[in-house]
Amino acid sequence: MERSAPPPVWRFRATGGPRDRGGDGRRAPPREDGDPDAVGKERGGARRRGGRGALPEARGAPLVLLYLLGLRALAQLSHRQLLARPAAPSPPHAGTRQFSAPRAREYLNSITAIGPRTVGSPENEVLTVNYLLEQIRAIERESADAHKISVDVQRPTGSFSIDFLGGFTSYYANITNVVVKLEPRSGAEHAVLSNCHFDSVPNTPGASDDAVSCAVMLEILYTLSKSSEPLQHAIIFLFNGAEENILQASHGFITQHEWAKSIRAFINLEAAGVGGKELVFQTGPENPWLVQAYVAAAKHPFASVMAQEIFQSGIIPADTDFRIYRDFGNVPGIDLAFIENGYIYHTEYDTSDRILTDSIQRAGDNILAVLKYLATSDKLAKSSEYRHGNVVFFDVLGLFVLAYPARVGTIMNYITAAIAFLYLSKKVLQPKTRAVPNLKKFFTAFSLTLTSWVCTLVTVLLVAVFISIIGRSLSWYTHFHVSVFLYGTAAAAKLILVHTLAKKFFYKNMNEQYLGDVFFDASLMVWCIALAVITHMGLCSAFVCTLWVAFPLLAKLMIHKEFSQKGATVKFVMMYMLGMFVPYLYMIYLSWTVFEMFTPIMGRSGSEIPPDVVLAGFIVVITMILSSYFINFIYLVESTKTTLITLTTMFVVTLILVCSGIFFPYSSDVANPKPKRVFLQHTNRRFHDVDGNVVKSDSGIWINGFDYNGISHITPYVPEINDTIRTPCEEHAPFCGLPWILPVHFMFRKNWYLPAPEIFPRSPIHFKVLSKELMPSSSVRLSFEVSGPSHMSLYVRPHEGSALSTWSLGDGTPVASSGGDYFVFYSHGLQAMPWRFWVELTAPEKRSDGIVSLAIAAHYFFGEDQKSPQLRALLERFPNWMFSSGWSCTYDLFVF
Repeated sequence: MERSAPPPVWRFRATGGPRDRGGDGRRAPPREDGDPDAVGKERGGARRRGGRGALPEARGAPLVLLYLLGLRALAQLSHRQLLARPAAPSPPHAGTRQFSAPRAREYLNSITAIGPRTVGSPENEVLTVNYLLEQIRAIERESADAHKISVDVQRPTGSFSIDFLGGFTSYYANITNVVVKLEPRSGAEHAVLSNCHFDSVPNTPGASDDAVSCAVMLEILYTLSKSSEPLQHAIIFLFNGAEENILQASHGFITQHEWAKSIRAFINLEAAGVGGKELVFQTGPENPWLVQAYVAAAKHPFASVMAQEIFQSGIIPADTDFRIYRDFGNVPGIDLAFIENGYIYHTEYDTSDRILTDSIQRAGDNILAVLKYLATSDKLAKSSEYRHGNVVFFDVLGLFVLAYPARVGTIMNYITAAIAFLYLSKKVLQPKTRAVPNLKKFFTAFSLTLTSWVCTLVTVLLVAVFISIIGRSLSWYTHFHVSVFLYGTAAAAKLILVHTLAKKFFYKNMNEQYLGDVFFDASLMVWCIALAVITHMGLCSAFVCTLWVAFPLLAKLMIHKEFSQKGATVKFVMMYMLGMFVPYLYMIYLSWTVFEMFTPIMGRSGSEIPPDVVLAGFIVVITMILSSYFINFIYLVESTKTTLITLTTMFVVTLILVCSGIFFPYSSDVANPKPKRVFLQHTNRRFHDVDGNVVKSDSGIWINGFDYNGISHITPYVPEINDTIRTPCEEHAPFCGLPWILPVHFMFRKNWYLPAPEIFPRSPIHFKVLSKELMPSSSVRLSFEVSGPSHMSLYVRPHEGSALSTWSLGDGTPVASSGGDYFVFYSHGLQAMPWRFWVELTAPEKRSDGIVSLAIAAHYFFGEDQKSPQLRALLERFPNWMFSSGWSCTYDLFVF
C-alpha cells in the first residue's frame, strides 16, 4: 500500500526522480495517515545507501557559516557606521547654530591638561572650577539678546544612604558644583537639567569619564546662547565636581539648590568606555514621553531597553547620577554613556587623544537636539500628566529607534505567542487519528532540544572551570576571538553532537524532512514559552522573543506554501535564511553590543568571579539562541561528520594554545592598551583596646588585583609579591581590619600585604571623642570629631548583644553593608570644618570588652602625602602592561 509523507513536511530534494513517482512515472498518491516512521522504514534503504533525500553537508554547513558571518559583518558595520566619517550636519535654519566638535575638543584638551581631578584637590576645586567659570563668562558675553545666563558656584554639605555595593552611607562637606541656567529673557518656570561631572578618579586624566561630557555641555551652552531662537523653558547645566565620590555632588544639588525645584526632566551624560557611540541605557522611571522625545530629536540614535533592564538588575557594579535625581529628586530622565573600549576606562590611558572628534560631534548633535526639543516642548511643563507607563525602545542598527508603550508591547507579545501556540496545536493535533503519536514526537523533540542546551552549557562551563583552575583565565582579554574559538566551537560541537547521536540512534528510521519540521516546531515552542514568561514578568526586553517567534513563524508558513508543491535544496535554504534575516541580524547586533560592554568589565570584576565562566556562559547562551532555528538542519543534512571534526579540531588546538600560555591576557600596545588593574595602599594600621592601648600595629603595602588572576602575572617581575603574603582577616575588626575606600570587600577577598616601613603623613588624621551620654531610652550616644584628608572611611561594628539604633548620618537610620558592618564614605572640598557626628547604640548590659568597634581610615589621594618613596619604588618595578593606582593611608581601630 502506497503512503504519502505527513503534512506538512519540508521537501529538500529535487522533484522528478523515481522515488517521487510510481512505477508508471506518475506521482504516488498521497498517504492517509502521515506516519513518519512508515516513511522512514519505506525509505530507509535509500537513506542508508547515501541519503539522496537529504541536504549535502558540503552545502549546508558552509551556507549557514557564511550566513552568520555575513550577519556579523553587517552588525559590526552598523556599530561603526557613524564613526567612520564625520557626522554631516543638517542645513541650519535661520537663527540656528550647529554644534562644533573642534571647539568642544579644545574645551576637552584644556580640562584634561589640568591632570587628575580628585575631589578636594586644587586641580578639582580651584583650577577646573576657574577654567569652567572663565569659559562660561566668555559665553555669556557673546550670548544673543534672546537669552539670559545665570551662574552659581554651590558648595553643599550633606549626607545620604544608598543601597549600591551592598549598602553604605555617604557624607560630604563643602564639595563643588558649577551651575549655569540658560533661560528666556522673561524667565522660565520650568527647566530641563543637563548633568556632567568634571572630577576624576585618582591617578587618571578622566577624558571620557567625564571631561568630554563637560566639554560637550560647554559647546551646547555656547551654541544655544548664540542662537536667536528663544527657548520656552530653561536649561540648567550642572558641572558637578564630586560624582566619582559615589554621586555626592548631584545629591547636594538636587536636594539643596534653589534651582532644583524647577527641574522637570534631566539628561545625564556618563561614560563606561572611551568614545564610540553613546548608549541610552536608562530612562524614566516611567514617563514614556521622554523616550519619545529622544526618538523624535536624536540624529544618531542608539538606545536599548534591554541595556536598561540589565543595568538596573545590579549585574554591572556601577551607578550614575541618574539614581540620585530619580530617588532623591523624584525627577525622570535619560541616562547616556559612551561604552566603547572600556578596557582603559578609569586608567591613565583615558586621554583626550583617544576620543574621536566624530564621537564628540555625534554626542553633541544628539544631546543638543534632545535638549532643544525638551526646552521647547509643552509636555515638559505638564510632565506629571504624562508620567505613567513604561516604554519598549530599541534602535534598529543605529539607524532609528522604535518605541511604543509597554502595555502595547504586552498585547503584541501575548497575541504573537497565542498565534504561535494555535499554529503548533493545529499542527500537532491534526489529523485527530495521529494526535497522540504527534504529541509524543513533538514533546520528545522539545525535550531533546532543552537537553542538548543543558549538556552544552555544562560541558562548556566545565571547560571554563578547568581554564580557571590551571591559571589561564582571561586569555581572551586581549584576543577576544580566542574566546569564540575556545568556547564557541565547543558549544557548537556539543550541540551538533547531541543531535547527531539522537538522529543516528533514537531517530534511526525516521524521515529527515519530518524531523526537520518537528525540531523547527520544538524551537518555536521554546521561544513561545520564553515570550510568555518574560512578558508575564513585566520585562520590556520580551520584544526580542517576539522577533524570534513572529519572523520564523511567518517564514515557515511562506516557505512551506512555496515548497509543498515543488522541492528544492540550496534554494530552499536561501529562502529559509532570508526569512530568518531580521531576528538573526538583530541578535548578532545586540550580542556585539553586550560583548563590547561586558568583556572589559571582566577585567575589573573582582577576585571572586571567574571571568571565563561568565564569558563562557554568555557564549553558550548566544550559541543556543543562534542555533535554535538551525537545529533542524542537523536532521536534514546527510552527515555532520566533517563539521564536527572541524569544530572539534579548532577547539582542541585553541585549548592547547590557551593551556600553553601563548595568549597573554594583557597588552601595553600604545594604540590599544588593555592593562591589568592593581590598587596599592601604603598603610599604617593601629588597633586599640577598650582602654585605648595599642595592642597591635603594623605597616605595609596592601595590594588588590582587580581581576580573577590576582598577582600571578606580577610575581615574576616582583618576586616578593606572592601568595606567602596573603592578607589575613582580622576577625574582631569591621571589614577585616583593612582600609577599604569603598565597601567592595565581597568582591576582593584575595589580597596581599607586603611589609613596608611606617609612613608619617604631613597632614595626619585627628580623631577624638567629644562625649559619651546615656540617653533616656537607655541607649548610649557617642559623639566624635574627625579632621583629616579629603577622603576618609568610617567602619562600625556593634559587638554581640549591642545594636546601632540611630546616628547623625543620612536620614538617621543606619544602613548595614554586606556582611553586617556599617560603612561611611566621607569626603570634603577645600576649607571644610572638622567632621562631627554621633552614633547611638543599645546594649543590654555593661560589657568588659565594649559595645562597639569603630575604625577610621584616612586616604591621601593627592599632594605630598600621596605616595611614599617605598610605594614609588615598587610602582616603578611593575611591567608596562599594568595600570597601578597607588596612595597612602592610615587605619586606626578603637573600642568603646
